[in-house]
Amino acid sequence: MAKKLVRFDWAIKRLLRNKANFDILEGFLSELLHEDFKIKQIIESEGNKETEDDKFNRVDILVENNKGELVIVEIQNTREADYFQRMLYGTAKVIVEHIAEGQPYSQVKKVYSVNIVYFDLGQGDDYVYHGTTTFIGIHSNHELELSEKQKELFKKTSVSDLYPEHYVIKTNRFNEVAKDTLDEWIYFLKTAEIKDEFTAKGLKAASQKLDILKLEPADRKEYDRYMEAQRSDASFVETVKLEITSAVKSREEEIAESALTEGASADFVVKITGLSIEEVRSIADRLGLNK
Repeated sequence: MAKKLVRFDWAIKRLLRNKANFDILEGFLSELLHEDFKIKQIIESEGNKETEDDKFNRVDILVENNKGELVIVEIQNTREADYFQRMLYGTAKVIVEHIAEGQPYSQVKKVYSVNIVYFDLGQGDDYVYHGTTTFIGIHSNHELELSEKQKELFKKTSVSDLYPEHYVIKTNRFNEVAKDTLDEWIYFLKTAEIKDEFTAKGLKAASQKLDILKLEPADRKEYDRYMEAQRSDASFVETVKLEITSAVKSREEEIAESALTEGASADFVVKITGLSIEEVRSIADRLGLNK
């Protein structure tokens, strides 16, 4: 049986900044990055807004782990065609902000950008994507590697370890069948539920600490307002989609009427409008044409 909990996008903004709740976010990042992730501190960022008018904006948190690496976690609820560029900008901004003037480039921090999106970003059939930077010889097809001295200097084993890594989790593509512990987390991200049998790191803590019924009265009121805003947003988006679909359909029908009136065949009208043969015949009947 699944337990209904506070949504992760709201929790990351309100509850997960509390040191007592670090184990939840640590568990998620441990499962995603395949390492024992420990948070050293949470670094406030300009993108973290807590006003009523930010409901269309991303929710983000910037954390530093005990190795000095930085992790950006961003959640985007509404579609943005340029979200890939926002990922790039956000990563670059963090790198620049965390190297002091005069420091050597060897002090550039490793950055992970974790993006949880609730729309179909790009085109692809998976629901978790991982992007790294590698250099491949255009003639030999061999990957460029670090020298032994560089490995010693950077404490890294490959060039890609020096560069930012990007993760994209497309929750809408997940079929809600959890095949491993990362899937258990994605199930929670999509449904705000945790099943009793789930064993992923951090989920037990999330089940206990993110229970809606255990929220303080002020937090519960704020959460209810947030969820109402999300429902309003979803309704607005759906209405816009319906209006666009209706407008396109109306235009297609106008073209069909014109073509049929000029003597075009029903099959031809189907090809130029995308309407079904049944819809075209219905229009022809309405016009009194026997096509």
